Amino acid sequence: MNIFDFQKKKENNEKISMITCYDYTSARIISETSIDCILVGDSVAMTMHGYKDTLSATLSMMAFHTAAVARGAPKKFLISDMPFLSYRKSLSKNVSAAQELMQSGAQAVKLECAQGNVNLIKHLVESGIPVVGHIGLTPQFIHMLGGYKIQGRTDESATRLKEEALLLQEAGCFLVVLECIPAILAKEITASLSIPTIGIGAGSHTDGQVLVFQDLLGLNTDLHPKFVKKFIDGQTHFKTGIEEYIQAIKTGEFPQHEHCFEN
Repeated sequence: MNIFDFQKKKENNEKISMITCYDYTSARIISETSIDCILVGDSVAMTMHGYKDTLSATLSMMAFHTAAVARGAPKKFLISDMPFLSYRKSLSKNVSAAQELMQSGAQAVKLECAQGNVNLIKHLVESGIPVVGHIGLTPQFIHMLGGYKIQGRTDESATRLKEEALLLQEAGCFLVVLECIPAILAKEITASLSIPTIGIGAGSHTDGQVLVFQDLLGLNTDLHPKFVKKFIDGQTHFKTGIEEYIQAIKTGEFPQHEHCFEN
């Protein structure tokens, strides 16, 4: 995949598949699937580090995990989140933040909201950095939004999101993530744009979907968002395997001869 392939998929009505990933081992697994692209999301702060929100993700954290995923899935298109405030400083610092993520192995960066970011997006694109936009429920603005709430339910809010989507497209984004907005609004935004949309909690009419690796595999049981489908009960499988390992130790069934070294 490259940025032009995303556009071709939209034009051909082919759905785009995206998954988050934060570590080398998971990336190795994903690399052997037909997934279209990987997002190293700032949700890493919550999923991998146990923080309560994405605001705790730092640039060094994002670069560290981006590099690990890039090593594990070198042939997959890799997008990395620009973390909280890393793109709301001076132009020089903003560009340096994007540069660090790209040099860590990302092929594109993602940032939240259009307002205040249009000029930066244009500059990044003109500098050779592909950019993904993100509107709707934008977790880095969680305190401004008053919590994790569905966006775009009022006429005013829906109009603003439509305008933001167009601004992101005009600024040069090649892809826009729509998070936690009504399905009908996501459909309207998708139809209004020439660039693809990726939905998460935005219904089935977007050009593609993204879910967190740990959520879709049933590994994260702390949160239960409505938009998440658990495709396997991973946590149960993991616990079963660990318990079998414990029992094998207790009974002496492990290690056996084939697990031992000869003199």
